[in-house]
Amino acid sequence: MADEPSLGELGRLIQALRGDVRDDMAQINSRLDRLVSIDVYAVEKAALLKDLSDLEAAHHQLSAKHDRDIAAVQQQRAQDADKMTQTRRWLAGAVISLLGILVPVILFMAGGKS
Repeated sequence: MADEPSLGELGRLIQALRGDVRDDMAQINSRLDRLVSIDVYAVEKAALLKDLSDLEAAHHQLSAKHDRDIAAVQQQRAQDADKMTQTRRWLAGAVISLLGILVPVILFMAGGKS
């Protein structure tokens, strides 16, 4: 029976065990205080998903607007090029018409002096 602990030793071991359990519970509670409840997590996750969905929709809208703007700029450039071509044609026609009128007059005047 010398191997069996006395009642005093058992009491001290139980007290030590209770202290260890209290310390462990305190550590668990301190860690739990840093955790977020499932309800808060669910609400935050839903809000995050909504924000992501809103951002995705805004991105698609901006992308579509960008594409429309690019198409409008390209169309405007094509119209400007057509206007420039028409202006050049008109100017060339005007110069040719003017030359068509002036050359005979100049030749007539030059021919009349000879």
